[in-house]
Amino acid sequence: MTQINVEQEKCKLDGICAAVCPRSIIELKEGAPVPSLIAGVEELCIKCGHCVAVCPHGALSLDEMKVDDCLPVRAEPALGSEQVGYFLRSRRSIRTYRDKGVKRENLARLIDMAHYAPTGTNSQQVQWLVINSKDRLHDLAGMVIDMFRHLIKEGHPMAKAYRLERSVTAWEAGKDPVLRGAPALVVAHAPKVYALAQVDSTIALTFLDLAAPTFGLGTCWAGLLMMAVAQWPPLQQALDLPDGHSCFGALMIGYPAYKYHRLPLRKEAAISWRE
Repeated sequence: MTQINVEQEKCKLDGICAAVCPRSIIELKEGAPVPSLIAGVEELCIKCGHCVAVCPHGALSLDEMKVDDCLPVRAEPALGSEQVGYFLRSRRSIRTYRDKGVKRENLARLIDMAHYAPTGTNSQQVQWLVINSKDRLHDLAGMVIDMFRHLIKEGHPMAKAYRLERSVTAWEAGKDPVLRGAPALVVAHAPKVYALAQVDSTIALTFLDLAAPTFGLGTCWAGLLMMAVAQWPPLQQALDLPDGHSCFGALMIGYPAYKYHRLPLRKEAAISWRE
């Protein structure tokens, strides 16, 4: 249950809080000294904090979200479209890493950034598993290769579609085609029954993916691991996620072995306009 509190001496009755409330639970009534709350607000409020964040006068707070505990938005100039466009275009998938571990505190700071990603009705059900050990990751990659061998032996269509024999051959030659020798892996997981688990996890991991270069780190989406974890029990047991949870995304992370010097081209965006 949540209670929205309004300080009458600060409130200017400008209606901004009511305008942005995603659940429309704040109302302005004629003659009332402060905004009113509709019946059932305790159950309807999703604790998103929009009302706290948007009020220019600092008049609103939640029981669990005080105004003074929320950092103010800085007045410094926002990034321009050219800067953001360059940053996004310069992002690379890193598949070759330096032989250097990633500090736990840096991974924790990245996850702290990522968990501010939007979630359906502010449910915040995404949780995190961090495997910060090359030996453990080597074992996980070996389990993925075991599944590939099984699919090849069974003549499964995926074996041919994804050329899994090449991955097995590379592994047997001492290479890691699954996790690329990355020193760390970040896994996003959530309850299986949560309808937006995949969407929320993907958005959160994307936040982390884009924030990683600010720590000198590079990432790559662990697609082969994801393909395997959905159907290979030994790998599921090794991840040992909470009961009722599934893995909905994973990122390899480490220090890039090489620096990139150009922004490669992409196909022109396919857009259908309806105006």
